[in-house]
Amino acid sequence: MTQASTRQWVLSGAHIASMDQGKTPYGLIEQGAVAIDGAQIVWVGAATDLPPIYHNWAREDLPGGLLTPALVDCHTHIVYGGDRSKEWEMRLQGASYADIARAGGGILSTVTATRAASKDNLINSAQSRLNDFLAEGLGMIEIKSGYGLDTQNECKMLHAARALGQKNAIIVKTSFLGAHALPPEFAGRSDDYIALIIHEMLPEIARLGLADFCDGFCENIAFSAAQMRKVLETAKTLGLGLRLHAEQLSDQGGAQMAAELGALSCDHLEYVSEAGIKAMAEAGTRAVLLPGAYYFLGETHKPPMDMLRQHGVPLALASDCNPGSSPLTSLLLTMNMGCTLFGMTPEEALAGVTRVAAGALGMDETHGTLAAGQVADIAHWDVEHPSTLAYSMGSNPHVGQIRAGQWVI
Repeated sequence: MTQASTRQWVLSGAHIASMDQGKTPYGLIEQGAVAIDGAQIVWVGAATDLPPIYHNWAREDLPGGLLTPALVDCHTHIVYGGDRSKEWEMRLQGASYADIARAGGGILSTVTATRAASKDNLINSAQSRLNDFLAEGLGMIEIKSGYGLDTQNECKMLHAARALGQKNAIIVKTSFLGAHALPPEFAGRSDDYIALIIHEMLPEIARLGLADFCDGFCENIAFSAAQMRKVLETAKTLGLGLRLHAEQLSDQGGAQMAAELGALSCDHLEYVSEAGIKAMAEAGTRAVLLPGAYYFLGETHKPPMDMLRQHGVPLALASDCNPGSSPLTSLLLTMNMGCTLFGMTPEEALAGVTRVAAGALGMDETHGTLAAGQVADIAHWDVEHPSTLAYSMGSNPHVGQIRAGQWVI
């Protein structure tokens, strides 16, 4: 019997949204077939065009539906301690940010809870959130640190994120987000904290191989573009990829700075300038749009979608799952929000959680489309057309999952 890792087989009977760029909308193939050799796709097309070389391979026919690339969430904060639902309730009742902070809420409450939690506690609490994404066809996720804000606890968060990948046999890419907020012990000394990140935290995390990327919050309530430049330049010399929370609440010039340094993505971008967009376009930096935070915080200033499209900046979508501003654990709902709140097309939304999201994680050469040479990470849906995935609110038509060429659901 052929070993599962070297199995050669053909999957057919469903429509295929390959998300391969430059072909039909969605890369749609009606009554398609996928030839899989081990973990790799070797051929995709109409079943009637299947080359003779694959005719003798094992055949598995599906009862209709749709195949897409496995979904990719390229911006999350799912590893954290504590809960901030009470804080949200206070905000609904009219409490200000200062009121919430005085009552022990805000990001520093999550820092306190995360520092107090063990690695196992963090893994277990994050697993419940991850399960929601997995149930909707997730194959790859990015997880950030940023609630430890010291070397020991940032490392603990990143160890927990890596463990989630191993435990669930999915791809987890990790981002060091030490420059997320100013820890209480550095109140009024932000430059000193940036120095700690540069001289202690980043070198240690790089030495341990805990992070794929370095990220930061470039905002008037967090860190300046000049401070973030120092962090990102250091990370780059240590071999980490670059990403940045930029222009969420104001235009700080972070997107332009990060793009000039070669960042893979700039995220949020509600207030990004045309100069920032041009820099991103020239650098090939992806825009990661986060409608969950926009919705949850009641924002009204949308990202400049037409300008991003005009300059050809690739548009990714992500959940931004976090306890304070986007407790969202559904990429399907994220897609719907991208369409209804930001005016994305359903095709842009699906590309945003497959092909473009994979590119935002530097993984588009192997993931994010169904094409020859790609890893066979495939989601099976009980729908006839890919637009349905962004259309439905609250339903989950995911019925099967292939990871690295093997059925797991």
